[in-house]
Amino acid sequence: MAGNLIKNPCGQENMAFWAITANGGDKWRVDDISFPGRNDFLPEVMTKTFVTSFGMCLKKQVVDLLAAGFLPDALDAQPPVTVKDWYSGRTDCGCTYQLTVCLLDENKEILQKFEPSKVTLEKKDGDSWRKVTRTFSQYGPGLRFISFEHGGQDTQYWKGSYGVRVTGSSVIVEQHHP
Repeated sequence: MAGNLIKNPCGQENMAFWAITANGGDKWRVDDISFPGRNDFLPEVMTKTFVTSFGMCLKKQVVDLLAAGFLPDALDAQPPVTVKDWYSGRTDCGCTYQLTVCLLDENKEILQKFEPSKVTLEKKDGDSWRKVTRTFSQYGPGLRFISFEHGGQDTQYWKGSYGVRVTGSSVIVEQHHP
């Protein structure tokens, strides 16, 4: 139960466990993370990345916390929930990146939402990897699901897969042990 609740966070299993909510342009694909375009701070386990195209590409996972083994009382105690995502552009084409994470109750109504402004990366921003992270707290009782959706597209509408790259997505619910 402990650890990352996102399945297939880096594309090692192609698109398994992800619901494609937008598949524009030449669609989502999985690629190897190339060297030397790999930053020293990108964790070694991240060897693959999801890549977007010239039309909007979004994908989502909804984590069922009860099915993952969490007890309702433990969730009602509002444990901290930390989400992370890694994204990168390219040196030859600009792109946009977006992320929406929602903490949901049993009816999938939103308890708390994290939706940072859409990021636009220019060619000059290169292919360095960036991390976005957020820890939820004080969201009230009733947490049962977590929805994690991200993606983007390239800004030059080039045929192929020149949009934002995303990898290493994670959702971690802290557990308190007596």
